[in-house]
Amino acid sequence: MPKNLRPVTAFALAALVVAALAACGGNSLPGDSVARVKDTSIKKDSFNHWLTVAALSSASQTDPTAAASGKRPNVAIPDPPDYTKCVAAAKKAAPKPAKGQTAPSDATLKKQCQQQYESLRDQVMQFLISASWINQEAASRNVKLTDAEVKKQFDSTKKQSFPKDADYQNFLKSSGMTEADLLFRVRLDSLSNKLRTQVTKGKDNVTPAEISAYYNKNKSKFASAEKRDIRLVLTKTKAKAEQARAALKGGQSFKAVAKKFSIDQSSKANGGKLAGVQKGQQEQALDTAIFAAKKGVLTGPVKTQFGYYVFQVSAITPASQQTLAQATPTIKSLLASQGQQKALDAFVKDFQKKWKDRTTCRDGYKISDCKNGPKPKPATSTTAAPTATTGQ
Repeated sequence: MPKNLRPVTAFALAALVVAALAACGGNSLPGDSVARVKDTSIKKDSFNHWLTVAALSSASQTDPTAAASGKRPNVAIPDPPDYTKCVAAAKKAAPKPAKGQTAPSDATLKKQCQQQYESLRDQVMQFLISASWINQEAASRNVKLTDAEVKKQFDSTKKQSFPKDADYQNFLKSSGMTEADLLFRVRLDSLSNKLRTQVTKGKDNVTPAEISAYYNKNKSKFASAEKRDIRLVLTKTKAKAEQARAALKGGQSFKAVAKKFSIDQSSKANGGKLAGVQKGQQEQALDTAIFAAKKGVLTGPVKTQFGYYVFQVSAITPASQQTLAQATPTIKSLLASQGQQKALDAFVKDFQKKWKDRTTCRDGYKISDCKNGPKPKPATSTTAAPTATTGQ
């Protein structure tokens, strides 16, 4: 689906659910197929079905009332190569040009229809191929899933997403999907989860020696620096700071003095309080003075680039260091997660290469996941586990 798609419900994520894939042998693509993964063909009928679903889902973002009412969004499915219906629909839906402007030409609208089709085509092909990869990888690893398991998960998701059956029926009508499509999506998601569990099983084992080594190498991560709570007043001039100091010495509260003299709005609004100050957080001159001061002693004026401070340390929380025993739960969880992610990353890399090498696509349907497709564009996102989901 287009990346800006924001489905209303959990089931809307199934907008690109794979259709039933029929087995087919032979070395060349059958005439009714758009791709073949190993010896399983992806049928053109399946592609067309999910292209329609993708287009409807995209259009529903501009017509959010459609899903609620059970009406299909008013959309023309891009029809290559001439895009006649798409151009006609675009012309009909286009607003009247402003005075002095002209309506988009047929050539411009055709280009827009072509771009829309190519975007939807690539998203659908990616999903259909990914779904086939997952199914076949699960079969090769003997990862099984019963119909009862799928139905249980489906019923749970349906109940959460559609408390009323009427809402569910409206969703089916507006999305162009059937319950069988949604069940298949649930199956794919569940298979992905089972594959992930199998791949990462046992990779979360962490030894005491590994925990100890990590702790000794990263002790600073389990240390807390000294913190000081202070009350302060900031003035523009030294004379004003001396007046504030005298008022405090005379018994007036920091709250009253800060309200009268301070130009630091943040601490002023809090009665001059500044809690949890750590070394290095304040302007250098003030920072040095704060951590040199004794608790309860009125200090200042201290000259800084912002003005003159008068302050008092009201509380000191000493620095502390977690022991190995105290840090062990955190370290164990971290190392276990790292071990699982390392195993998952290695699996995904092998998974993608293995199945791409076994995927052949027909001209006009080639994407980077096809062995005979274009080279993939450089990716910047973090590698994830194989999933049956496409654009978010």
